[in-house]
Amino acid sequence: MSHGANHMTQSEPNRRSEPLIKVKGIVKNFGAFTAVDNVDLEIYRGELFSILGASGCGKTTLLRILAGLESPSSGTVFVDGIDITNLPPYERPVNMMFQSYALFPHMTVAHNVAYGLKRDGVAKPELWKRVDEILDMVELSDLSKRKPHQLSGGQRQRVALARALVKQPKVLLLDEPLAALDKRLREQTQFELMRIQEQVGVTFVVVTHDQGEAMTLSDRIAVMDCGRFVQIGSPSRLYEFPKNRFIASFIGSVNMLAGQVVRCDGTLCTIYIPSHDSHFEVEHGEYLDKGAAIWLAVRPEKIRISQTSPTSDMPNQILGIVDDIAYTGNMSTYRVRTEAGDVLEVTHPNQSRAKDSQLVADWGDTAHLCWAPSDAVLFSE
Repeated sequence: MSHGANHMTQSEPNRRSEPLIKVKGIVKNFGAFTAVDNVDLEIYRGELFSILGASGCGKTTLLRILAGLESPSSGTVFVDGIDITNLPPYERPVNMMFQSYALFPHMTVAHNVAYGLKRDGVAKPELWKRVDEILDMVELSDLSKRKPHQLSGGQRQRVALARALVKQPKVLLLDEPLAALDKRLREQTQFELMRIQEQVGVTFVVVTHDQGEAMTLSDRIAVMDCGRFVQIGSPSRLYEFPKNRFIASFIGSVNMLAGQVVRCDGTLCTIYIPSHDSHFEVEHGEYLDKGAAIWLAVRPEKIRISQTSPTSDMPNQILGIVDDIAYTGNMSTYRVRTEAGDVLEVTHPNQSRAKDSQLVADWGDTAHLCWAPSDAVLFSE
């Protein structure tokens, strides 16, 4: 279950409250290049919000503008109702955790975490009380006297997190926070981040290029491309109801077929796919013009695969040959080459333990594919 799902109860009612962060019309030009192109954004108190996009889409520039490390060419940034657009970083109720962690090598864990509080002139008893509390929260109390070189990557990451959180910012900005960790540690740390964020109640804004990470961590995600937000929504919303082909293919895997509208009555559309010389039915809540060019998209896990022909009342059927199979333990992915020559990807869960073969079809087998009208989506762009 994604973080988004279990947080929905908290973050949905908040929509009626004032957003904690408000970004209005932010533009950032570097010479003739526009890195951030007229972005508006609202983030609510206590949200774990991700900005997701490929390298060079403008997400880190936007984060640096929130942190005060970069000045926007135009636009305003509000945090908790206060215009912070022109405030220097140290006057903002915001802290940033960098990808490199930037720990002081000569200082112990405890002194690294205490550094910002010392600079702010926090009295000693209060300072060490806060350091102890935060080290306890990130489960590093036992390692407080170690130096950074004596820690693992995951532990260093938690020291950087503790150092950012001990100053009790209203907003914590995280730039690719898990990029330096290996896959297993990254997955484990995602859950730790969620736990810590829930405990401290600080609003997290995470920048990442990793869609799996964004899906796991976030209450909501903004997908960014070429300096703009393409779609903002909960992980399940983006996955099940992508706005266009870019989002559908950026978040998860998807099969796309190009066709045209034969008829559409506002609940069900019939689409003709010329490459397959076949008609397909899709549940679609809007009217579409007859003859309009359209893309039919269906996720690999929504397609059923079998060696026997499905019943004739199943509207969406394609026949093909199994070209390739990837067994990944919990599921198998089939690449099925259709008679039209395109390859459709189908995933099938491996629910029982493998005896000899778990496969519903083998290499070279004829495979029958089908899906329900409610399992596909249509895109005009």
